Amino acid sequence: MLKIIIPTALLIPSAQLLNQTLMFPILTGYSMLLALLSLTLLNHPLNLKMYNLSPLFTTDTTSSPLIILSCWLLPLMILASQNHLKFEPLHRKRTFLMTLSALQTTLILTFSTSELIMFYILFETTLIPTLIVITRWGNQKERLNAGLYFLFYTLASSLPLLIALIHLNNNHLHTSMEILLLNQPGLAQTKTSPLLWLAYLLAFMVKLPLYGLHLWLPKAHVEAPIAGSMVLAAILLKLGGYGLIRILPMLTPNPTTLMFPILILALWGIIMTSSICLRQTDLKALIAYSSVSHMGLVASAILIQTPWSLTGAMILMIAHGLTSSALFTLANTNYERTHTRTLLLVRGLQLVFPLMSSWWLLTNLTNMALPPSINLMGELLIITALFNWSSPTIIITGVGTLITATYSLYMFLMTQRGPLPTQFRQLPPTHTREHLILTLHLLPLGLLILKPTLISSTFA
Repeated sequence: MLKIIIPTALLIPSAQLLNQTLMFPILTGYSMLLALLSLTLLNHPLNLKMYNLSPLFTTDTTSSPLIILSCWLLPLMILASQNHLKFEPLHRKRTFLMTLSALQTTLILTFSTSELIMFYILFETTLIPTLIVITRWGNQKERLNAGLYFLFYTLASSLPLLIALIHLNNNHLHTSMEILLLNQPGLAQTKTSPLLWLAYLLAFMVKLPLYGLHLWLPKAHVEAPIAGSMVLAAILLKLGGYGLIRILPMLTPNPTTLMFPILILALWGIIMTSSICLRQTDLKALIAYSSVSHMGLVASAILIQTPWSLTGAMILMIAHGLTSSALFTLANTNYERTHTRTLLLVRGLQLVFPLMSSWWLLTNLTNMALPPSINLMGELLIITALFNWSSPTIIITGVGTLITATYSLYMFLMTQRGPLPTQFRQLPPTHTREHLILTLHLLPLGLLILKPTLISSTFA
C-alpha cells in the first residue's frame, strides 16, 4: 500500500519544485504511472479478501476499486484543467496542482484505513482541499456561498458521527474495522439506540447525498472548476457509500422506525431528482442532479444489506464515478468554447464537433444504463435485490429508470441537435487532449463489461 501512498504524497512537493515547462507533462505522466501501479490492488489472494494488512492500513475488495478510481482520476483532472489554468500566474498553477495532489493523498488514505476514528479524521481532511478548489478556482461569485454550504452541511452532519465513534471506542476499547466486522457486536437495544444509529449514518447520508440532504451538491458542482466537479462526482460522493458499507454491518439490528423512512426517502429521491433534471436549464446542474438520483439507488441498496444489493451498489458507484466525470468533462469542453452552460443558448453542436458528438452519445447511453454497460449490471442487481426485499419498489425504480433515459436523451438532443446559433459558427476546434480524457473515461467502462467481477466480487 505504501508504494502508492508515498509516491502520491511526493506529488505535493513536486508541484512546487518542478520546472515550469515540465510541470504539467511530468505530473500527468507520473500520476498515470501511479494509476497503472494501483491496478495491482485488484489481486486478493487471501480468503478473508483483506490484503496489505497492518494495524492502520488495509485494502480489501470494497476499498480497492475505489482507490484505483481515485488514482485513475488524478491524471485526468490535471489534463482537464490545463485550459482553465492557461492564463493563471505560475504560483497559482503550482498551488492548484498541490491542492489536487493533497486531495488525492487524503482520499487514498481514507479508503485504505482500517481504524474508524482514523477514517473519520481523513474523511474530514478531504473537505479542506475540495473547499480550496471550489472557492479559489470556481467561475462565479456564488462559489463562496457554495463553499459555505458544502462546509457546513458536511461539518454539522459529521459531529454526531464523532460522538458515536468515541462511544464505540469507550465500549469496546478499539475501533478496528476488521475486528468489529468479524465480531459484529451490534447495537444495544435501548431507548436511545435509534438516535445512535442515526448519528453513525447521518454524515455518510449527507455525503452520498440522500434526497433532502442534497442541497449543497448542485451548488458545489455548478460553481466548482472542472477538476472540482470531476472529483466531487467521481470520488467524494463515493466516500458516503463506502462509509455506509463499512459501518452498517456493525449496527445490527437496524431500527425499522428509522430505516424505512430513510429507504423511502432514497427511493422517492430517485423520481424527484430525475424529474428535476427534466426542467434544468443549466447543463452542470442537470448532471449534478442526475448524480443525486443514482446515489439514491446506491443508498437504498446499501441499507437493505443483501449480497446482491451490496454488489450492485459497488458496481454502480464505480460506473457512475467514471460516467459522471466524463459528462462533466464534456460540459466543460462546451463551456470553454461557448462561455455559457445554459442549454437553450447552445444548440446543434454536432455540426461543429461531430467527433465530440459521438462522445456525448456514448456517455449519455452509459448514463442511462444501456445494455451491455456496467451501469446496467449495477442497476439490475440493485433493482432485483429491492424487488426481493419488497415487490412494490419495482414501480419506483422502474419509473426512475424511465425518467433517467428521458433526461439523458433530452441532454443529448438539447446540446447536439437543432440549428446552430449564428454567434457560434466560428468555434475553436476540439483538442487531442480532450479526446484522450474521454477515451480514458470510457475505456475502463468498456473493459469492465468483459470482467465485472473485478469490482463485484466484494459480497456475492
